[in-house]
Amino acid sequence: MIANKYRTHSCNELTKEHLGQTVSVSGWIHNKRDHGGVLFIDLRDHYGLTQVVVYPTNEHQYEIGHLPKETVIKFTGEVVARTDENINSNMYTGEIEVVVATFEILGTCGALPFPVFPDKECPEDLRLRYRYLDLRKERVHKNIVLRSNVIAFLRSKMHDHGFMEVQTPILTTSSPEGARDYLVPSRVHPGKFYALPQAPQQYKQLLMVSGFDRYFQIAPCFRDEDARADRSPGEFYQLDMEMAFATQDDIFAVNEDVLSQTFEKFGQLQADKPPFVRIPYREAMLKYGSDKPDLRIKIEIREVSDIFETSGFTAFANAVKAGSKVRAVPVPGCAEQPRSWFDKMTKQMSEFGAKGLAYLTWKDGEVKGPILKFLDEAHIAKIVAATDAKEGDVVFFLCDKEEVAADLAGKLRVRVAQELDLIEKGVYRFCWIVDFPMFELDKETNKITFSHNPFSMPQGGMEALETMNPLDILAYQYDIVVNGVELSSGAVRNHRPEIMYKAFELAGYDSDVVDEKFRGMINAFKLGAPPHGGIAPGVDRMIMLLSDEENIREVIAFPMNQKAEELMMNSPAEASPVQLRELHLKHTMPAITPEVK
Repeated sequence: MIANKYRTHSCNELTKEHLGQTVSVSGWIHNKRDHGGVLFIDLRDHYGLTQVVVYPTNEHQYEIGHLPKETVIKFTGEVVARTDENINSNMYTGEIEVVVATFEILGTCGALPFPVFPDKECPEDLRLRYRYLDLRKERVHKNIVLRSNVIAFLRSKMHDHGFMEVQTPILTTSSPEGARDYLVPSRVHPGKFYALPQAPQQYKQLLMVSGFDRYFQIAPCFRDEDARADRSPGEFYQLDMEMAFATQDDIFAVNEDVLSQTFEKFGQLQADKPPFVRIPYREAMLKYGSDKPDLRIKIEIREVSDIFETSGFTAFANAVKAGSKVRAVPVPGCAEQPRSWFDKMTKQMSEFGAKGLAYLTWKDGEVKGPILKFLDEAHIAKIVAATDAKEGDVVFFLCDKEEVAADLAGKLRVRVAQELDLIEKGVYRFCWIVDFPMFELDKETNKITFSHNPFSMPQGGMEALETMNPLDILAYQYDIVVNGVELSSGAVRNHRPEIMYKAFELAGYDSDVVDEKFRGMINAFKLGAPPHGGIAPGVDRMIMLLSDEENIREVIAFPMNQKAEELMMNSPAEASPVQLRELHLKHTMPAITPEVK
């Protein structure tokens, strides 16, 4: 590192090569130990730790010894070798120490709201209020360093693939991303508002129309959404990309190379090599009960509605005849579980909304279970053939409307795998979910509506829109999933105005709506648009997986809490009357309903 008046070396730089040298190191007092009158201090900076020693002969030992942890201090002294019994092989600087000659306090430290070292559990809101302290902790600090390194690597890989980085506007207009916008009032245009971008979707497509071939950016996106463990409220970042003259296969090839190399380089597990598995959406919903399946779980859900429709189990038979579906979840090797375990699974599924949980076990050469008495040998044989059940296995059954049954079976698949330790370890399992339906029926109006992204190209183009049942039309639309976490959705875009008008027409919108809502894009497409498509893997989720964190806030430098508050800077905050007046705004607080006593 570059030496200056505060330090000649970092706290992770000194080795035996520096023995005998007089050096200066600066950082925070990480830990202190007094061994028989000899004071040992672990000094910490961004790079690591160095042990400094203050002997009783040093006239400043008492003063130094009474400085609190986290004081910022500069030490100058000689580099000496540690004795053999004091060598710390876990530290890069573990073979040396610095014998202090002089010191200088660079920053005093008052009472700490929580310790930095040792790291102890404390309420998240307290951690976020003092985030600058929290970021000093080794684990969180490493996460932010990892984030920086991953982003730098992503940039280099995108450049290697011929992509050009372009920054798109932050102050823009609302886009049809499906979430609530953050609005910014305009001072110079009273009554009008900018919107912070939920994604650079229209801009990146317009860049393709503008003649640029491959675009990317580490894009900030803003959505007024509730927090989840894998989603931060307010803002997030994505590796946003778009390619002109590209097919779905072209887009997959770039992403598979970038993601596999990123996870291989920075991850703690073995990453799948390209090509990634491709699973059609309907197959994913049937086999895994989810469009973001965790392929580390080898359990596959089976369709057994026809079997139960003709069975003596009238609860399922009547439901199937009324349109419900039965999903079977075959689980290997768990027939030895006690009855209490099955009761626990039943209770957990009921908390997910299941009306009940039926099951059969194959144990000691017999088939057993609460529903056995309703099934004859022929139906048992059909179940065995459909589920590949064998000695030691259990097959669970759930019955409900198709979407609900799929969701419940998917939740059961994951829950059972967690309970029985059936999740493959040490791997990142990637897959593409492809062939999403272009349209679906709106549950409230029973009318055709877009199922996902209205700007996706329908498979079959205009011919499909004109000749097929809309509910059978598939889109060039895809999700990338790793270990059950969706990193991103993407699509080959509908760049043909006549096809776009027709797609919106099937969803109940006339051309005037398209012209009004998406004026910039549809007008651009009328002036020569190339085929194009893209995707935008989430950077925050990527880092969360690579660092093996369960909460996305652990990989963001200054995150909001679950209430969308940034406690350290007290955001959001009230605007002053002057600010409101400049923006031509008045605010009315919602009425508060008095408590009923």
